[in-house]
Amino acid sequence: MNKTRHWSLGAKLLMVGTPFILLVFFATIATLWVSWQLEGGAAAVNEAGRMRMQSYRMSLAIGTQETSQLPKQIAEFERSIATMKQGDPNRPLFVPWDDETIQRFAVVEADWVRYQKRWIDANPTAFAELRNDTVIFASNIDHFVNGIEVHIAHWTALLHLLQLGMLAAVILGATALLYTGYMFVLEPVGQLKQAIEKIQLGDFEARVERVTSDEFGTLAEGFNGMAEHLQSMYRNLESKVADKTVLLQEKSERLESLYEVTALVTKATSLDALAQEFTKSLAKISRADGVALRWSSQGGLRYLLLATYGLADFMVDEEQCIYSGDCLCGSSDQGTDLSVIPIRDLFPAKLPDCAKAGFETLVTIPVRLHGNFMGEVDLFFHAQISPTTAEKSLFEAMCSHLASGMENLRLNALEKEAAVSQERHLLARELHDSIAQSLAFLKIQVQLMRDATKSGNADETAKILEEIDAGVRESYGDVRELLLHFRTRTNAEDIEPALATTLKKFELQSGVKSSLSMQGQGLPLAPDVQIQVLHILQEALSNVRKHAHASQAWLDVQQQPTWRFEVRDDGIGFNPDVDQHDQTHVGLRIMNERAQRIGAHIDIVSTPFRGSSVILILPSPAHPSTSNPSRRDSPFGVNAPNMSFP
Repeated sequence: MNKTRHWSLGAKLLMVGTPFILLVFFATIATLWVSWQLEGGAAAVNEAGRMRMQSYRMSLAIGTQETSQLPKQIAEFERSIATMKQGDPNRPLFVPWDDETIQRFAVVEADWVRYQKRWIDANPTAFAELRNDTVIFASNIDHFVNGIEVHIAHWTALLHLLQLGMLAAVILGATALLYTGYMFVLEPVGQLKQAIEKIQLGDFEARVERVTSDEFGTLAEGFNGMAEHLQSMYRNLESKVADKTVLLQEKSERLESLYEVTALVTKATSLDALAQEFTKSLAKISRADGVALRWSSQGGLRYLLLATYGLADFMVDEEQCIYSGDCLCGSSDQGTDLSVIPIRDLFPAKLPDCAKAGFETLVTIPVRLHGNFMGEVDLFFHAQISPTTAEKSLFEAMCSHLASGMENLRLNALEKEAAVSQERHLLARELHDSIAQSLAFLKIQVQLMRDATKSGNADETAKILEEIDAGVRESYGDVRELLLHFRTRTNAEDIEPALATTLKKFELQSGVKSSLSMQGQGLPLAPDVQIQVLHILQEALSNVRKHAHASQAWLDVQQQPTWRFEVRDDGIGFNPDVDQHDQTHVGLRIMNERAQRIGAHIDIVSTPFRGSSVILILPSPAHPSTSNPSRRDSPFGVNAPNMSFP
């Protein structure tokens, strides 16, 4: 299998630039070599020129008979000849030897040997031919120099040619690299830029047409793939937006449905109203043709039909109460979740009433609260349907709200029943402790009256009549006092006006002078606590009126650090350890019971014939950081019942 070879951008650029790089490299080496040859030839020319100059100096020394410098000049000339033959290692000096330069250098050496023998070694006396020999000797050196210069001229021409070649190579290389860069880099980048600009303008059909095998080819393929993906996304965007809109609308409807059911549960005041309104709302939300709300008995044996919507009368009459297992509406398996039952396809015999009414599908939704099965809701449809997961979750959430609402109604009913029972118990106790005892006393007096009448004892009869009259008056006073207690209302902010009203009524009833003293500033008392405090103080004042025979009473109130109420009188007093168990002093027991209800404490101080004092001390208010928000209506954290009556 042949595998296509893909060249990367770097490989392409390297392939184009390598020949030019090699050409420049070898041209540079050749230029350096030629320059080195030129430098060595120039140094040889300079050295040959020294030889010619030295020949003239020696000729002058020989002609003038000044031979003192001649040995030195001879040594320098011979050193120059040796340098020309061997070269100089300390500097680039060498002769470009060829046949011609070798011959000319041989002539120079022969002339030097002959010149040496004739004019230096022979000690001549005539110097007429010295000039001519010197000129010939120097001219041969010039010929040798000319031969070297010919070579230098060739090397110079070659150097110029190499320089021109390098310039041409640089120009060609730059041109090739520019063209290659345009073809391999600039043109693909330009195509990508044009395609990107088209994409930005909304033309998602833009593509990079020329795709190479290098990195830009990979980039172009990626861009084309991205453009296709964007084009497909743009094509499907409208449908996706529509789907999302439908999903958001479904969620909004679900929230509205839950809000509607929550508002219904919150506003419902009775179980029947809640059940009826819930079935209507659920029928509208689920688009069901009929809805039935069934409540399970303890143990789940029977199901009671609480409310219906859209069901035929015969179905309502037949299914007012069904036993578990008799019908698929009342499932005996209380652990099941929402279930969909196809009536005609699977269970026509099990659901005869549903089939007779023309229903095709039954959806049963269990109603649970804290895991406890309480009943179920049945949805009836004339068509075959299958609720979605979201609809199932919505139905279960609505049934959960229904269970919570019904449980709250039950708890509220129990709370009201307990409150009524407590109020009735209190009223019965008040009647028993006051009027009932007076009536029992009157009953005894009536029996005594009958006996006295039969015996004809007029004095005894008159005495008994006086006792009956006093008893009736006392009963009448007790009734008025009870009515006063039960009609007492407190001030929402301060208890002082209620205390002043209580003392004013006490003066009108008893004729005993009274005074109120308030000290300090404390936190306002909760309404239920104020009611109990007023009842305790009224009971204490009632005892003063009934038993103390006092001429004056005082009510002292201290608000800090805790609330403290003290009722004092200047009456006859009593012994608390003995007299408080007397039937005429049952008010003390009533006051203690009321005090315990609000967490307060009562102290009774009394000395016979020196007056009495009843002290009520309320508990200290809770610290703000430890107070319970659920009990913010009562600063003492005691949920005392409201004992007021209209």
